[in-house]
Amino acid sequence: MKKIPILLLGLLFFTLQSCGIYSFSGADTGAAETFQVNYFQNAAAQVEPGIDRTFTLQLQDLIQSQTNLSLTDSNGDLIYEGEIIDYYVAPMSATAQSTAAQNRLTVVVNVRYYNTLDPEKDLERRFSFYYDYPANAQLSGAVLAAALEEIFTRITQDIFNATLTNW
Repeated sequence: MKKIPILLLGLLFFTLQSCGIYSFSGADTGAAETFQVNYFQNAAAQVEPGIDRTFTLQLQDLIQSQTNLSLTDSNGDLIYEGEIIDYYVAPMSATAQSTAAQNRLTVVVNVRYYNTLDPEKDLERRFSFYYDYPANAQLSGAVLAAALEEIFTRITQDIFNATLTNW
């Protein structure tokens, strides 16, 4: 009777041992244990106050929630830095009266990623995304919050995929 629990325990041990560590996000952090996200300055010609801090925090939160890496302020194994280089609104479609029917907010972020343990994985790339909204809506309050949430969610996920999943 005691052989069955011991056999099951042994089988469970060998099953888990052979699988290794699996990440549901597909992240490959290698031997890295820490990461740091330096403050992303807003260097866009049109400045929207606070988006630099919001973006920096959202990138930190995504990496923390999708990996087992620890956030650090300095000497991280993986380092993210860069700047918001563009933030602009452009009309997307016109009405019969030659006025805008829809506008598009676009944000472009330049990212530099350093993997101190494997420098071949370093990269510098621009990431951008947009949000379309009705031209009769003001880009403030709830509309701005929804736009930035969607844009930053997409950009941070693209950064994560490019740096940690090799997509």
